[in-house]
Amino acid sequence: MSTEFSAQAGTRGCSYGFSEFTLTNDQLLINQQQIVPVFIDRADLSQMKLASQMEIAERQGSLINEALEAVVLGGYAGWTDLGLSGGEITSGATDKITVSTTNIDDIMRGLKRVIGEANGQAIANRNGLFIVWRYSDMEKLEAFAQANGFVLADKALKNGIKNGYHFFGIDHYISNGHTAEHLMGGVKKIMQLGLLSTTFGKVQVNDDPASGVTTYGPVSGIGVVSRVDYGINTPTGLVTLVYDINVN
Repeated sequence: MSTEFSAQAGTRGCSYGFSEFTLTNDQLLINQQQIVPVFIDRADLSQMKLASQMEIAERQGSLINEALEAVVLGGYAGWTDLGLSGGEITSGATDKITVSTTNIDDIMRGLKRVIGEANGQAIANRNGLFIVWRYSDMEKLEAFAQANGFVLADKALKNGIKNGYHFFGIDHYISNGHTAEHLMGGVKKIMQLGLLSTTFGKVQVNDDPASGVTTYGPVSGIGVVSRVDYGINTPTGLVTLVYDINVN
């Protein structure tokens, strides 16, 4: 990502000066891991009626997806703070916002404003905007949608709102994976999540695996192991378009 250069006024017949061009070395380093290893005794395996080996593997996949979601939402240290300053939603502020039905629209408008002030409107128009709420926040957003407008309120009253609901020009998502007091919002398709394809989505079944239960000797059964190797990165030049929304 290059440093930002700027337009300059020129005069006919006069020389111009070049802007500096430098590069920031951004890396998406895949060096972290989440693993879900499950041992099933061979007798248990033969007697299981309600849970099969593949159902266990499917559950492992769900746990890995939830862990990745929490990892992404836990990357807030690499984003730009968004909080209150003088009672106004402000980029760089860390005073916490108390989400309510009376101010949830202010949060959405404030997010859109700070993105525009960071010269991010063009990329926002291209990629779209998002906020990942907690369930308690989505409840308030639903109440706000049901109380405002006519056709909009009727639809919200009839159907409720779901994950991915588009409202105020923003796509709204829900997660239980937030770190306490931190929400995520901003421009889509900026934060990067890298996955090692050779391990993601693969299930390894080991016969009579070694176990720490009995001095690391083999145990009679199978080990069902799912893992993912991953890395996250927020590009330096676009960090002002992804926000750590500080909340109570």
